[in-house]
Amino acid sequence: MINKAERLWQRIVERGLNNDSNFKESLNLQPGASDEELQLIEDTLGVTLPEEMKCFYKVYNGQEWDLGVNPFVRNLTLSPTSEIIDNWCFLQEEFDPDDDLELDSSKELKPFLWNSKWIPIAANGGGDYLCIDTDPSEAGVEGQLLYFWHDWGNRSVKAKSLFEFIEICLKEDYEEYQ
Repeated sequence: MINKAERLWQRIVERGLNNDSNFKESLNLQPGASDEELQLIEDTLGVTLPEEMKCFYKVYNGQEWDLGVNPFVRNLTLSPTSEIIDNWCFLQEEFDPDDDLELDSSKELKPFLWNSKWIPIAANGGGDYLCIDTDPSEAGVEGQLLYFWHDWGNRSVKAKSLFEFIEICLKEDYEEYQ
């Protein structure tokens, strides 16, 4: 599975190089995550990380955000392991279950505006997160991806796994430039 993660990273970089010769540098990728860093996420969040996530993060431990950093897919910056923990803690503290947002979720998700078993792995800089669901409904699959919108109650599955989500994004980019 690590080979597939390496190939996906290679495709992400190649896609960007078509438009920007400094794309890889502009991703500001961090050295791969250690087993200890991944274990710290599991221990802190009380979840078991999907193998795809572990493999993907062992290649690069996310991106260090700074002005001019390119997103790895769509408009998303991949959070390093320490930032995943920080973002999860923030969401745990800030989420108000009595919020007046109206929930609109798909059947694959448990009907929550926020679930502490969601892993916020990427952000758009506007308070929204791409999350891995480790606590799906009976109709869902562990490891599915969803967007957590901070100001909108829509919660829907975007892919059944991290690798599938990246494949979808790469296909969108390919079709956009054809």
